[in-house]
Amino acid sequence: MTARRKVLTQAQVGTAIKKLAEKIYEQMKKPGNEWALVGIQRRGVPLAERLEKSLEELGASPLSVGTLDITFYRDDMGEAPLNPVVQDTNVPFDVNGKTILLVDDVLYTGRTIRCALDELMDFGRPNQVLLAVLVDRGLRELPIHADFAGESVSTNEQERVEVHLEEVDGEDAVWLNQSEKSEGRSAK
Repeated sequence: MTARRKVLTQAQVGTAIKKLAEKIYEQMKKPGNEWALVGIQRRGVPLAERLEKSLEELGASPLSVGTLDITFYRDDMGEAPLNPVVQDTNVPFDVNGKTILLVDDVLYTGRTIRCALDELMDFGRPNQVLLAVLVDRGLRELPIHADFAGESVSTNEQERVEVHLEEVDGEDAVWLNQSEKSEGRSAK
């Protein structure tokens, strides 16, 4: 049996993204490096695009936006389906010396971010890498934290956080699914 409840509505998702952009913009105003955003496939990509637009509205100069697909960097490839769905990786700018803002929908164990960092380093050596997530659900396995989080949601291992975005799912919402049986640590 699975119970499902909405933890963020469309309006609350919009507010969380605006809050993220404001926090990031404050950091960007400090003198220093050139910034770029890199969204992690799948929902981190539209989030990065929305953040870039919000940052411009706040007064930031236009930012480069790239995408990463971490499929082949995962540490659980032996457990993954035989025919994984691979999305685009596109980093059309030089990462060397920049502040790279990695963007993802949910931060959970930290393993996705570790994979993204491994892949990002294949493109060069950024001056700094920061992390922005829409939802931080806790329960880390690795010493990784979000520098910017739209919302924090307390969860347990039997719960799954599902971020829905208009560009991918046809709606903006965050759902919390609770199952009597654990779906394993891979659940977002």
